[in-house]
Amino acid sequence: MKFLFVHQNFPGQYLHIIRHLIRAPGHEVAFITEPNSNNIPGIRRVNYHVKTPPPDGIHPNIRDLQLAMTRADAVARMAANLKQLSFEPDIIIGHHGWGELLNLVDVFPNTPILGYFEFYYETAGADVGFDPEYPSAPDQFPRVRAMNSINHLALTLNQHGQSPTEWQRSLYPDWAQRQIALLPEGVQLDICKPDPSARQKPLVVNDFTINPEDKLVTYVARNLEPYRGFHTMMRALPALLQARPDVKVVMLGGDEVSYGARIANMTWREFMSREIAGKYDASRVLMPGQVPYDTHVKLLQRSDAHVYLTYPFVLSWSLREAMACGCAIIGSDVAPVREFIEDGKTGVLTDCLDPAKLSTRIVEILEDTKLATKIRKGARAYAEKHLDMGAYLAAYEGLIEKITGKDPRLPEPKPSPPASPATRRRPAAAKAAR
Repeated sequence: MKFLFVHQNFPGQYLHIIRHLIRAPGHEVAFITEPNSNNIPGIRRVNYHVKTPPPDGIHPNIRDLQLAMTRADAVARMAANLKQLSFEPDIIIGHHGWGELLNLVDVFPNTPILGYFEFYYETAGADVGFDPEYPSAPDQFPRVRAMNSINHLALTLNQHGQSPTEWQRSLYPDWAQRQIALLPEGVQLDICKPDPSARQKPLVVNDFTINPEDKLVTYVARNLEPYRGFHTMMRALPALLQARPDVKVVMLGGDEVSYGARIANMTWREFMSREIAGKYDASRVLMPGQVPYDTHVKLLQRSDAHVYLTYPFVLSWSLREAMACGCAIIGSDVAPVREFIEDGKTGVLTDCLDPAKLSTRIVEILEDTKLATKIRKGARAYAEKHLDMGAYLAAYEGLIEKITGKDPRLPEPKPSPPASPATRRRPAAAKAAR
C-alpha cells in the first residue's frame, strides 16, 4: 500500500505507525512536513515552507485560520508534485490541527483521509477558565470559538477521524463524533517497564546525583508552563523539601510555551524560580530541560513519586509512559487524567491548582509503602491491558483496512510480468499446428 502522512512537525503522532509500516514488505510511505532535523530511514520526506506570516491588518480572531489556509495551499502543492511523480496514496493520514489536510481532497479526490482530531475548543468546561490565576476575559471567547474553524472545515470534508482518548473525542459535538473513531495510543512496554535494580546504584543526570538512599520525585512536561501545572509543582517544593530532607526532585521540560500565555522577557521557569527563591533548597532540585529518551525512561524507573499535572486538556504521552514504568503517580483530578488514573488503584489524584495538597499527597506516597506498591502494580497492569503498542498498531491497521478496504498486514500482490512476444505468439502457433 501507499501511505501519505502529513504533520507540520515530523513525525508528530505517527512515529510508531510509520516505523511499523515500513518494516512490512510492499509499503511505500511519503510524509509532507515542515523542515526539521528528525529523520527516519525509508520515508520519502517532502518539506513544505510557509512563506509569510499573516498580515498585521488581519482580524486577530482569524489569524490562525489565515495561517491554516496558507499551510493548506503549501501542502496541496507538495501533494500535487508527488502526484506528478506517479505517487497515488491509498490513504492520507494527518493531523487536522493546522489545516494542512484541507485541500488534499482536491489533489487526490478518490483517496480517503484519516484525520487526527485532537481538541475541540470550548469557552467553559475544559482549559479555558479552569485556572482563576490566569483567567480568560470574555472578550477572548470569540477567539476561542474561532479556533474551531479548522475543526469545522475538516469535518465538512466528510472523511474519517480519530481521537486518542474518550474525553478528547467527547468534546466534539454529537454530530461530529460519528466521523471520529477512538484509537487509544500505545506505549512500548518492553522499553517503558519497571526496573527493580534502578534504586540499587546512583543515577547521575547533568552532574546531579540521585543516590540509592534518596527519595526521587519526578515531574515531566514537554515545556514547563501553567497548562501542565508547573506553577503548582514549584509552589509545592518548599513544603515538600522541608517535610522530607531525603527528597530530591527532577523536573523535565523545555522553556518554550506549548499552550497558554507567555511571560514577557522571561521563561516560566525563571518566573517561578524567582517567586520561590530563598524558600527552598535549590541544590536538591534539577531542571535539566529536555533530555534524551533513555534518560527520561531511567528517571521514571527510578522515581519514588511521579507528578503529572495538567489542566483539562490534551493528555501527555508521558503519563502513559509513567504508568508503563510502574510509577507511583500523583495526577491532576481532572477528566482526561481520571480516564487513566483511578484514585488509590492506578495512582492518586490531587487538585491541580493546590500546592499544599500536592505536597501532602507526594509525602503520603513516599511514606505509605503499601499504597505506593499497590498503585505501582495497578499502573503497570493498566498499561499492559490498555496501552500495549502491539494492540495499538493492530487497531490502527484495522481502522486503515476498514477505511480503504485493503489490509495493510498483507503484502501487496505483485503485478504479473508482461508476456514476452514469443509467449504471446504461442497460442496462435499451436492453433495453426492443430
